[in-house]
Amino acid sequence: MILTITPNPAVDETYGLEVMDVGGTNRVDAPMRRAGGKGLNVARVAHSQGCEVIALAPVGGANGRVFTRELESAGVGHALIPVAAETRRSFAVVEHATGRTTVFNERGGALGTHEWDAVRARILAQLDRGATVLVASGSLPQGADEDFYPWCVREAARRGIPSIIDTSGPALLAAARAGATVLKPNHHELAETTGTDSLAAGAAMLLAAGAGHVYASAGAAGLFHFAAATPGQWASARLPEPLSGNPTGAGDSVVAAVAVGLHRREDHDSVILPRAAAWAASAVLMPTAGELHPSHPDLARALILDSSTER
Repeated sequence: MILTITPNPAVDETYGLEVMDVGGTNRVDAPMRRAGGKGLNVARVAHSQGCEVIALAPVGGANGRVFTRELESAGVGHALIPVAAETRRSFAVVEHATGRTTVFNERGGALGTHEWDAVRARILAQLDRGATVLVASGSLPQGADEDFYPWCVREAARRGIPSIIDTSGPALLAAARAGATVLKPNHHELAETTGTDSLAAGAAMLLAAGAGHVYASAGAAGLFHFAAATPGQWASARLPEPLSGNPTGAGDSVVAAVAVGLHRREDHDSVILPRAAAWAASAVLMPTAGELHPSHPDLARALILDSSTER
């Protein structure tokens, strides 16, 4: 099964309206509410495509109970660790008329030392129980050990299990140095981490640090794949025209596609990359993260695929 780890989960609440009156009063219907966080979105997508998944996360408080009930009703396999800190909430406001999405993310509360020990113990148990891919996604809660994601990478590698890390900043670079199989930054996160606006140069820095592959999403320019085995080369996939909708789950759908590909041991450029681009595009058409629009096979056929080599 695919193991997803979300150290800073959230109850996602999504509101929809025509246009937000900033500074004014906005009347909206009750939000769509679900167990969220990047790893949960990855698990939902992979589960919807027939893969066995376990979504692992620490949860606590009243929000944690809402989180647990929704996840159970969704039928997604999970391993939840009870903690004292209240599970945070995330609010998304989707403007139908403009296609804009505004997101407010609460900061996650700190976990105690014994709670982190419980999280790590549960991860090891799942790795030893038949995990084929480890995915660790999103921000870390306040006071978290900066070595958490590198530790996940090392423990997976020790068991011959590939790892995918989707985070940003110093944690992204630390995961590269630990030898993550795949890193998945967007172009903003890549620039923030590496200090360069060039996708190729930024990806090269992460690959040189120790990562095996980098999948970098660049908005309308598409999705790019860089591999340590082929320095100076990359492949890309994009639609002829960008889609309008809710982009909050697009990156998680890329990670889900990569995880499914690693689980099935598929080729990166010919199979995983186009699937990831199509799934990301279809996710934009859905009102909430963690879902694929049924049109994703058609979107895959419409992709423009390209490859380049530095000269």
